[in-house]
Amino acid sequence: MASQSADLHRAAILALAGTAGSLSRTEIARRLELSPASVTQLTKDLIERGLLAELAAAPSRGGRPAQLLGLAGTARHAIGVKVTPDHLAIADVQLDGTVRRVETADFDPGSADALGALADAILSFAGDCEGGTASLLGVGLGVPGGVSDRWEGVVNADILGWNGLPLGRRLRSMLGLPVLVDNDVNALAVAECLYGRGRTRRNLVIITIGVGIGAAIVSGGSVYRGAHGDAGELGHTPFELDGPRCVCGNNGCLEAVIGDRALVAQARRDGILSADQGIAALHDAAAAGDAGASAILREAGRKLGRSVASLLNVIDPESVVVYGEGIAGWRYWEPGFEPALRAHLPRSRNDVPVEVDRWDDRNWTQGAAALVMSVPLDSAEAGGDQGRAVRARLVDARGAGAVASE
Repeated sequence: MASQSADLHRAAILALAGTAGSLSRTEIARRLELSPASVTQLTKDLIERGLLAELAAAPSRGGRPAQLLGLAGTARHAIGVKVTPDHLAIADVQLDGTVRRVETADFDPGSADALGALADAILSFAGDCEGGTASLLGVGLGVPGGVSDRWEGVVNADILGWNGLPLGRRLRSMLGLPVLVDNDVNALAVAECLYGRGRTRRNLVIITIGVGIGAAIVSGGSVYRGAHGDAGELGHTPFELDGPRCVCGNNGCLEAVIGDRALVAQARRDGILSADQGIAALHDAAAAGDAGASAILREAGRKLGRSVASLLNVIDPESVVVYGEGIAGWRYWEPGFEPALRAHLPRSRNDVPVEVDRWDDRNWTQGAAALVMSVPLDSAEAGGDQGRAVRARLVDARGAGAVASE
């Protein structure tokens, strides 16, 4: 029991270092309500295991400067996987959030052996990682859909054709590793909480644009998932009465109106794009000065701005972050988005900042890996067997003290 308690305290120290950055031993003791003597022994052990490192001393206010501690990022790592309708992005992510390597692979979620192909891709990638699976904490997957039980990983994703698929359980049996699954935008929000804006902001809204339109809500420093794991489905809020058919089966969803497919279809109807051209060509046309292409994207921005304003009026966040493949054309969305957003917010909240971040597969995969890295932040029983397996691997000297269980 004493060893179990010490392991949880070690995991809590690592989690605190991951979310707060560099800290003194005194600050660690205060935040975790541990005795200074316990923190001294626990941090000594973590330094010897290569999980913590001593950094520069904090500026002194007259006394002896406090030695700061931070994560030794290379000691443990996780694999993050972003699943899309046509490919996988897989990354090796260090404990401190640094993405060491990203690879992509073709993927057909509708094939008869889709999960076998997914498992093979992950195992092949893991085999090429430094340290192999010995220092691997687990695998996180971000999927474009709802995850009704993120610890069991039961996925409902219309865009992938997966409904009630026990993805987490099936993959754990194939990989022999802890596996955690969540909606891909929620995974981005977890990464923001661990490594980004969430370190200093407790309430955020994250919006993604591209093939789908997504959102994630950070409330009080935690990702809000709702009763069934479907919170934040901005793309499936009703927008146009009797509008176009959405992949979810309803008509007039926001995603069916301003998602990539809808914008490309509009551009083809208007003669801006040929039948074999896609969203990249629409961005190129706008960049080349095509007024029709610019108008389509500006109108998409206006519709998004109205919808985001409705969300902000309910959630009241400190800031909004826009991500996704669609930000390649954001400069053409923004002239419609900004006026529409501000016009529908109350004067007292009209200055909420909107930040548009850089984008590539690293964002998605870091978010997926953060599902694993975030486990020590939760209570001792959070995550069930998977949470316990990740925490055990995190503090085990060999890095392979626990495997996933069914």
